[in-house]
Amino acid sequence: MALKVLVLISILVVGCVVPMVQGQLFGLLGLLKIQGILYCTANGNIGVNGTTSTPVFPNALVQLQCGGNVVSTATTNRSGIFSIVLDPLNIVLSTLLSGCKLVVNTPLASCDATLPSIGSLESTLQFLGNVILGLLNVGNIIPSGFQFNANLN
Repeated sequence: MALKVLVLISILVVGCVVPMVQGQLFGLLGLLKIQGILYCTANGNIGVNGTTSTPVFPNALVQLQCGGNVVSTATTNRSGIFSIVLDPLNIVLSTLLSGCKLVVNTPLASCDATLPSIGSLESTLQFLGNVILGLLNVGNIIPSGFQFNANLN
């Protein structure tokens, strides 16, 4: 009888502890991923007609700036895609969404000579949600829309 009680208590303890440990591991094994496509247009977004003929902006340096400081960078590939991965233990999601922005200082004229050679593209960030990939909890963030800024930061 005592053995049955001991087994029952052990099962209850394991049943309570395992979810707490998993929750802590997801916090420790989490990532924040900012990704998007930069287009070679005056505002860095896809053309108004939404066609796939809008050219992309390859080899552009995308900076993540928080409070005016560069926190991380990425360079767009030849398809205009960039990705920045952050450790959520180093930056809080609410701070990222409210106090940070993406900045592209690479001259637009480098992808299209008819576009301005000075100025920057800037975008605030938008949280899409979390995805669980194995043991990783990945928070997905995208640019909310690039805007041209005639003043360089």
